[in-house]
Amino acid sequence: MARRGVYVAGNAGHYTYRGAMYFVPVGRRSIIRCLGYPHLMVFTRKSCFIFAVLGWLSPAAASEPGPVHESVSSDQLPEPVVQILQRYRMSLSSVSVYAREIGSGSLIAAVGASTPRNPASVIKLLPTLVALEELGAAYTWKTEVYATARIEHGQLEGDLYLKGYGDPYFLTEHFWRLLHGLRSAGIDSIRGDLVLDRSFFEPEPVDPAKFDGQPYRVYNATPNALVVNFQAVNFRFEPDPAQRSLRIIADPRLANVEIHNNIRLSKGRCRNWRRRLKIRVDQTADNADVYFSGRYTESCKTRELFRVVNDPARHVFGVFKTLWAEQGGRFSGDLREEMVPADARLLYTAYSPPLGNVVRSINKYSNNIMARQLLLTLGAEVVGPPGNTAKGLQVVQLWLERRNLRFPELVLENGTGLSRQARLSAAHLGELLLWAYNSPNMPEFVSSLPISGVDGTLQGHYTNSDLKGRLHAKTGTIDNVRALAGYLLDAKGRRVVLVYLQNQPGAHLRSGERVQDAFVMWLYRRP
Repeated sequence: MARRGVYVAGNAGHYTYRGAMYFVPVGRRSIIRCLGYPHLMVFTRKSCFIFAVLGWLSPAAASEPGPVHESVSSDQLPEPVVQILQRYRMSLSSVSVYAREIGSGSLIAAVGASTPRNPASVIKLLPTLVALEELGAAYTWKTEVYATARIEHGQLEGDLYLKGYGDPYFLTEHFWRLLHGLRSAGIDSIRGDLVLDRSFFEPEPVDPAKFDGQPYRVYNATPNALVVNFQAVNFRFEPDPAQRSLRIIADPRLANVEIHNNIRLSKGRCRNWRRRLKIRVDQTADNADVYFSGRYTESCKTRELFRVVNDPARHVFGVFKTLWAEQGGRFSGDLREEMVPADARLLYTAYSPPLGNVVRSINKYSNNIMARQLLLTLGAEVVGPPGNTAKGLQVVQLWLERRNLRFPELVLENGTGLSRQARLSAAHLGELLLWAYNSPNMPEFVSSLPISGVDGTLQGHYTNSDLKGRLHAKTGTIDNVRALAGYLLDAKGRRVVLVYLQNQPGAHLRSGERVQDAFVMWLYRRP
């Protein structure tokens, strides 16, 4: 039987309890005492939501001091609660919560915790933890440059080979330094072609429009052994009201991409500026034509838009030609793809930041292409090259089994959460977080999570709240999915593992965020 003061429900791993939660709206200006427990109130600008236990509370229970949480024995919601939830078009059956104290091990909440749900980007917690465990926080990726021809009088008399090993954080500036290293080694001109060796990963045919019909969005970029700048171009829009014109600047500038600006400058408020722009990309064998159309409001001033407009190989080629020319290098060759010959000599090696830093970028900013690169790297390094998604998933599954973490409902798919099929239960996410907290890699793992009101995807959240700086948690949001999982330091200084999963139409909207926030605040303020 559940102890008084503990709110548990649902079949959660080894625990079987029944119950539920609800939110009661109250007036914008009104102050309400919930059965004599005013500390339960969570205020927003428009309404106050109260997190409470489903079940009939007697007047006697309401009048005596103590915890608000009551044990419940029924999995049926009282009709009044159902009506309130329906007012906000939210179903309790679509919500799973799990919370446990780390120090005492006491279970605080477990509602629908064994139900498999789509965790969105929260699923990134699993492959990033496995990577820290299997590869180590100091692991680095490399990008190598080879040649077979000799260098005479500053001229490479043949092809230049560029071999990638899946570096997820190979940015434009890193590519610039690599080429600067070649220039410093005395290479001024390349007579042959640029040859890309991407054999460390197995090519996987992926339709970038499959997930949501947005093939140019950076989160839909496909993994590759040689990716520069997340395969993205930063388009900067600079309006000139005096000239009634709009300038579009691409960074990096790609030698094989031409921009066609058909945007009309307009007056008015700057609202939904991205939605007012349209982009179309026409690709030929060698180049890409990017067409922009729509309206751009003067009051928007300078804005930036990151988009993928080329396939990975041509993107690398375009950046190479631009950066090489900027450094005074000469090149008139073409692009080819083949493996580095066995007799080639190594000219230069560029190294990525350590894995600990990369995992921080993945989790704090929910970078999808980096997460996909990481999963393929796990497959290549642990099972053997070429890395692919299946090998990466195999590594994750074997890691779980060796630690007796059995998650039979787990569907990881691509390791990013950018999926309609991904599944994991709140209880098993909580179990994973508890395991991570006791692992040698705990400092790197916890520090990779967004901090409430401070950085990452939680930077703008809880900024004016007691929760600022007290929550380290991964967020996840896709259409009809909202998720949060991590570690909370509550008002009494107790460290708590928390998981919140909601799958239902509209969960990604503000109403879903209010439910999530109410749960977190309830957990923070509990007696």
